[in-house]
Amino acid sequence: MACLCAASLLFGLNGCFLQNAWNAAVKQLEGTDQTEQPEKSAQPTRPAKAARPASHAKIAEPVPEPTEQELAEYVRGKLLGLSPSDGFNDNLDVRFDPASGTLTVIQPQGRCDHYLGSLDANNLTWDIFDPGDTHNGREELLRLTITSVSGKTARACIDKKGQPEEGTSTNRIRMLFLLAKSEEISGFEKNMATAMRKLIVQTGGAQEKEIFAEPKDKTGHAKK
Repeated sequence: MACLCAASLLFGLNGCFLQNAWNAAVKQLEGTDQTEQPEKSAQPTRPAKAARPASHAKIAEPVPEPTEQELAEYVRGKLLGLSPSDGFNDNLDVRFDPASGTLTVIQPQGRCDHYLGSLDANNLTWDIFDPGDTHNGREELLRLTITSVSGKTARACIDKKGQPEEGTSTNRIRMLFLLAKSEEISGFEKNMATAMRKLIVQTGGAQEKEIFAEPKDKTGHAKK
């Protein structure tokens, strides 16, 4: 009996010991999971994109104004390229003197010196001119007329003998172009008028003004 009691006691103690050891091991493992498991790192935040500067449309560089010589060459080219060919009004040659601002047009009957610095850029007019008569038919011409500033001489014409032409108006100049040829060039009248206005101003003539411009209020809008 003593032996049985001792064996039972020993078995009970061993069982308790083993149970306690098992429980301790389980707790240790559970503690390890809770303490040693690394915390999940927070997702790294992406740096905010730098704000792009507002894109602005590229400002086109202003087109440089044509020089006096360039304008004179343009006018000369059109007078020769669109010249009448009736043997009377032909533009045989055109010369420009920058020192005096004189445009010389040579025709079969003589030559005319146009004093561009005496002209008024406000007074340009176009008309269609028929140089023919009842006996001689000629092609129609496109004529540009520009008057001078009051009190100034616009032109001086000399015949083939070197004598001043009689009856020539000196308060305006006239440029002649063959109508049929001028109609083949889009915007010819507008471009030619612009070139002449700029050339007149650059040689000292009166510049164009808005004489009949509508009155405007303080905001810059036309008054109603």
